[in-house]
Amino acid sequence: MAENTKPVPSPTDANQSFWSGCASGVLRLRNCPRCASFLAPTRPVCACGNAELTWVDTSGRGRIFSYTVVHRAPDPAFRAELPYVIAVVELEEGARLLSNITGCAPAEVRVGMPVRAVFEQLAPDIGVAKFQPAT
Repeated sequence: MAENTKPVPSPTDANQSFWSGCASGVLRLRNCPRCASFLAPTRPVCACGNAELTWVDTSGRGRIFSYTVVHRAPDPAFRAELPYVIAVVELEEGARLLSNITGCAPAEVRVGMPVRAVFEQLAPDIGVAKFQPAT
């Protein structure tokens, strides 16, 4: 693992399963057993009101719901990646995640484009999910 200069998330007990899943190459989300909805890792309670959620490994596949191309880095650690794409990805399971799109030029990104999760390890037990075009 190369030395990381990017900001690293600070996992809590409530979201450690998401970060450690990404570190091991698995996109893990909360699932509501009451209504079967999948939730983004930051949601502690389902829209149905249930707070008794379980962590479930997902397919890691989805489609781009919306995106923007970043041309000015918000932090010097991201300058080498310019320009880059930040997108809202709607997963097959229904949850939406904010992430980066990699593996293609920003001009190739389109709403509705199928994508799959890839992972970047930031620390021994912390990874982040990014997405690239599905093949």
